[in-house]
Amino acid sequence: MQRDAQLQYADRIARAWVRRYRVSPMAGRVVGYLLVCEPAWQSIDELAAALHASRSACAGAVKDLMALGVLQRQRAAGDRVDRVRLVIDQARGFDPEPYREMADFAREGLRLLVDQSPARRRQLEDMASLGDFLAERLPQLLAEWQGLQQPEIGTSREP
Repeated sequence: MQRDAQLQYADRIARAWVRRYRVSPMAGRVVGYLLVCEPAWQSIDELAAALHASRSACAGAVKDLMALGVLQRQRAAGDRVDRVRLVIDQARGFDPEPYREMADFAREGLRLLVDQSPARRRQLEDMASLGDFLAERLPQLLAEWQGLQQPEIGTSREP
């Protein structure tokens, strides 16, 4: 029963990751399974067996997830197989740089529309404004969230 619940969870995570991050369904299933499996470190063969998938599908998903920087790979001394685990940097979503870039692109576009109507310029003005807002606020929100964390790894206080 536990395995069925883990697979259902992995499938729900997969649908979200496919939609949000444009990964393959298999990559999403690997993410979902690695979030709840025990032990956290899994070989490609173990992933394939657990997810009822081919080894090549799991290997491709692992390769894609490694490229995204959400998996860590390790081989223990004397072991003949690599194992992977999920390592999602919670601070990654708080990077202000993409929003600064978005605001800069919007301002560049506004220079091209200098003689256009306010209605025509509105979308780029909103884009620049939102980019500036998020670039300023995300580091503040991250610092606030980090301040709520307990010293123990992986736990947090209730706000």
